[in-house]
Amino acid sequence: MIVTDPVKQHELLSDTLAFEDPRAFKVKSLGELLRALGVFRLCSFPALVNNCGKLMSVARTLLGKRGFSLLLRPTVYAQFVAGENEAEISQSMQKMSLQGMRPMLAVPIEEDLGESTGEKRYDDNMDTMLECVRMSHSNAWSKDPMMQLKITALLSPELCVKLTNIIRQQPYDLNLLIRSMDGEPISFPGLDEKEAAHLRSGLLRLNKIAEASVNKVRVLVDAEYTYMNPALSLVAMAMMKKFNKDGTWIWNTYQCYLKDSRSLLLDALSLSKNEGFCLGVKLVRGAYMDKERKLAMKEGHQDPIHQSWEDTNDSYNGCLDLMLDVISQEPERYRIIVATHNEESVRRAVKRMEELGIERDGGSVCFGQLLGMCDHVSLTLAKEGYLVYKSVPYGSVDETLPYLVRRAQENHTVLQGIRKERDLLRKELNRRLRLSLRGGKHCI
Repeated sequence: MIVTDPVKQHELLSDTLAFEDPRAFKVKSLGELLRALGVFRLCSFPALVNNCGKLMSVARTLLGKRGFSLLLRPTVYAQFVAGENEAEISQSMQKMSLQGMRPMLAVPIEEDLGESTGEKRYDDNMDTMLECVRMSHSNAWSKDPMMQLKITALLSPELCVKLTNIIRQQPYDLNLLIRSMDGEPISFPGLDEKEAAHLRSGLLRLNKIAEASVNKVRVLVDAEYTYMNPALSLVAMAMMKKFNKDGTWIWNTYQCYLKDSRSLLLDALSLSKNEGFCLGVKLVRGAYMDKERKLAMKEGHQDPIHQSWEDTNDSYNGCLDLMLDVISQEPERYRIIVATHNEESVRRAVKRMEELGIERDGGSVCFGQLLGMCDHVSLTLAKEGYLVYKSVPYGSVDETLPYLVRRAQENHTVLQGIRKERDLLRKELNRRLRLSLRGGKHCI
């Protein structure tokens, strides 16, 4: 029966977005249900999550490379990684596409202080990202695809930290970076010639990726740590000014657990208006809380993180409302991906979209979650006609292991709070078993 009464439609949507219906998992095979239940059960133990890097290192030593791969591939790897080669990735993505979701491929390469390698490695990383652009665009499952980009995979973290310190005292003009992207031998205030040469090389790498992705793939620049974020945002804004004149192809990430997140977002909105470029926003709560707090305490700085979970929620919701308001006025110039596993924020976004008349599938607002997690939210949103992206890492077990360990440790509170998804998976499994015992038609 088709419901035409707007009030009834609203009530039905509200019931659906309680995310309490285990039938969201009807699209999952029995093997996928059992694997998710097993992996999520392991993730519910803090000791396992917090020490997963050490435990995996021990397991790899005891089992050897082949034995370790045989253990991980059908379990943790299969839950959170799309595959190793293009054929495996395509198979995973086609299944996701049939479920109404879209890919946001994530190359699992990144660096922090003390891990810098050299220009050859950064050039290799660029080639890997260019291949990610090609793969995202060329496959049938790629409808308005996205990909994630970590600037520290192309530019040394040490330089990003130095650049952050410089621009806090002496802001750079965006045109300076754009001219460098275009190949001019620019000198940068505060950098010596070796540092300036590395920055020029990094900007050329980023320029190649942006040129390859414009009108094909939306590139979402990841935020990282506060001691380098201003430099990352500077580069992202320069890329936006150059490539986002007629569409939102380069995006930046805003971490709402930071006390200054709203002011940073307001600055970005003002800059995009003054400089005449489209702004894409990936809105997250943030994943580096423990490290940020320890660093602030060690160096005697003010804690940059909100004091409470409630304050972070208020920050996220405030930034969300701000973006939805500007999108409702100029949907062709502003876009947001509501990247969260928080059900209340998802419901808030949906309600506000309804109030402001923002189309579910218009493209200016979409939702994002990690592959293998929060599927009860992702699948429900997709079924209701909203645009949903899953962040999809790919690569071999060895390539993705450091990435998975970091994500597990950064998202440990999320991993330990997946009881609801586990309960819904169990209910769906029990429902199928009951149907099977009664001779039902559902094929387990």
